[in-house]
Amino acid sequence: MSNLQRKATSVTKTASPKRFVFLLLERFTMLSFAGAIEPLRIANRVSGQELYRWVLAGEGEFVACSNGASFKLDIGLDEIERDDIVLVCGGIDVQRASTKGVLNWLRREARRGVTVGGLCTGAYTVAKAGLLDGKKATIHWENQDGFLEEFEQVKLTKSVFVMDGNRWSTAGGTSSIDLMLKVIAADQGEDLANTVADQLIYSSIRTDQDSQRLSIPTRIGVRHPKLSQVIQMMEGNIEDPMSPADLAEEVGMSTRQLERLFRRYLNRSPKRYYMELRLQKARNLLMQTDMSVINVALACGFASPSHFSKCYRSHYNTTPYRERGTQGLTPGAIAGRLSI
Repeated sequence: MSNLQRKATSVTKTASPKRFVFLLLERFTMLSFAGAIEPLRIANRVSGQELYRWVLAGEGEFVACSNGASFKLDIGLDEIERDDIVLVCGGIDVQRASTKGVLNWLRREARRGVTVGGLCTGAYTVAKAGLLDGKKATIHWENQDGFLEEFEQVKLTKSVFVMDGNRWSTAGGTSSIDLMLKVIAADQGEDLANTVADQLIYSSIRTDQDSQRLSIPTRIGVRHPKLSQVIQMMEGNIEDPMSPADLAEEVGMSTRQLERLFRRYLNRSPKRYYMELRLQKARNLLMQTDMSVINVALACGFASPSHFSKCYRSHYNTTPYRERGTQGLTPGAIAGRLSI
């Protein structure tokens, strides 16, 4: 037995196990759920104690996740203990899964002082219940545009996970692991958390200070400081686009030099790259919110709806109106469809 494993087995004996209530929404993401529950199981095993317990809650007797696997629920939307921690597991079509019964249950338990968190798009459900107003939170990067438009009172971050008092949220994917390792470390010490991470072969534990997306150089496959700086400015100025001349001036080069830089590394003009960023945000808003096409156009820097429609059709081979109607979904039932 290694020193780390030996230390992990000498955790403080708790009076009673901490219990997590996993609220499974229809079509939740299995990866986020597994990333939260497995560290708890492993913590119990390596410590030789029942430090944590968990139950699966939801509406009905069974719930299916986004990959089609079905889970039998332990409890319905019943009253739970004040010391329990509720983690809402979201995924695809989270708006539709955020039923009135679910929202009312979350509000009731929150009034009783229960800690409530959202995994992946589960943060949408927690915000919809009004439990993130004035709080810091995070959600999967693909859902951030729609979330920002709908929940203006929430302080949305791009962090891997956020713990703001008794309101938690994760960005999805493997970020649940980071959150639970943080919980285990706070409860039982770093040694146990590190042993659990080692068991998971999780060699790079992230904190709430880490960003969920890859850096710009990694995403575009190019390490050029000025190019990264220009793209960062583009991403930060979607509603009021900057001109190529202003972008070039900000990084200390001529417009012609900027043009050559983009052509060389990205095989497109700065104007074209900027347009693609704006259209991608527009597509996210169309598919994740109920915003009108005109308001989407304005939010993405298009002064004219007709110009927006023309650019959108040229890039996506469909109109914004048809995009919203794809897969037979109504605008009110599409939030979170782009989730992992």
